[in-house]
Amino acid sequence: MVHKILFWSGFGVAVRLWQLGIEMRPMFNKESLWVYPIYATVGGSFGYWLTGVEGRQFKVLADRRDRLLEKRRRSKEQEGLEDAAA
Repeated sequence: MVHKILFWSGFGVAVRLWQLGIEMRPMFNKESLWVYPIYATVGGSFGYWLTGVEGRQFKVLADRRDRLLEKRRRSKEQEGLEDAAA
């Protein structure tokens, strides 16, 4: 989880640097250094949100997998009962 938050924080800072590069402005101007932590916080927040989304998706996939395996098991049991009755 931490690595995703750190990655997206770094991505937020990279976006700020890219923005300043496009505008051809100085990268580390003393008056605008306060903006970098904001971009890092926004990026980190996105990474934290994305971690939650990923966890929910893994839970849904695991539940679906378990239901399919249970369905297959019941189907094989049913086939076994049908073969024994015949």
